[in-house]
Amino acid sequence: MTNITMWMVRAGEAGFMFEAFKEGSRVSIGWQDLGDLSTLQSREDFYRAVSNAYPSSKKGQMIASAGQAFRFVREIKVGDSVVTYDRSERIYLVGNVRNDYEFALQLSSEQPNIRRVQWHGQVSRDSLSVSARNSLGSISTLFVIPPEVADEIQCLLAGRQTERKTSQNTDLKNDSISLTDVAGDILVDDLYKDIQAKGLEFTKDKVNQLDWQEMQELVAGLLRAMGYKTRISPSGSDRGKDIVASPDGLGFEDPRIVVEVKHRTAAMSSQDIRSFLGGRHENDKGLYVSTGGFTKDARYEAERARIPVTLMDLDDLVKALLEHYEKMDLDMQRLIPLRKVYWPA
Repeated sequence: MTNITMWMVRAGEAGFMFEAFKEGSRVSIGWQDLGDLSTLQSREDFYRAVSNAYPSSKKGQMIASAGQAFRFVREIKVGDSVVTYDRSERIYLVGNVRNDYEFALQLSSEQPNIRRVQWHGQVSRDSLSVSARNSLGSISTLFVIPPEVADEIQCLLAGRQTERKTSQNTDLKNDSISLTDVAGDILVDDLYKDIQAKGLEFTKDKVNQLDWQEMQELVAGLLRAMGYKTRISPSGSDRGKDIVASPDGLGFEDPRIVVEVKHRTAAMSSQDIRSFLGGRHENDKGLYVSTGGFTKDARYEAERARIPVTLMDLDDLVKALLEHYEKMDLDMQRLIPLRKVYWPA
């Protein structure tokens, strides 16, 4: 088992900083209103800085923010392993910390507190055991990854197989603050958000296990739940469309939505988007679903397309599924069986 400490550093809300992390060889956190954190030493120093900068925050939130900032500046060491997650392509980027804390406002006004990183490779979420996926699902911005999970990630990075584990017990020790430090209402809210985040990721895991035909049926079922009638193209050459959705089900009434479904690990390119757009009519609307995500060029191609085109990756698909699940027909609910959980408001 590895002796190197491994940290998860999330790439901002919904992973919006992932490309900056990857291309800029760094990880970072926000709390930009605190300014340069290099002069702060103890947890108490960080707490005072947070309470001065964000006086309207609740005490529990101040404690959590101060704790995470303290760990990023003072506890992460040069040589430690670091992991961040791309929700779109479902990969964990793995590297090592190269230097001490820096305040680099010129790199990002939103997340100026950085650590330089040398990235070594990436690990697919689908290749991890269930228990590892569960441990990595915490909502915390920054936490220490359990040693057994760190070892599994390093083995996969090196191309070695690891023993699979099936336990789904939630490890609350990943949180950067003690449970006793947080007021009851903040704790309940954080636990709820943690369960929500894990529920989303496990649902994505389940959807990603569908075969191509089931995925096509699921997308059609989602469109029906949204009020459209659908026609699914027969197997074989579909000339750039898998599903046609419209109010009448025949494609005569507007809006006529032409849907392409790609269920694979590779991200769709700009050429894929151009091919999809090639056979579209002037009044068509396009929906391109790709469980492997999209490249930056593909998203740019969709933005400047002559007809409206929506790109839907796995994250978008599952969020839409959860939003409209109760309106989906029974066959679709059997395809992805979900259980409602009630939580104190």
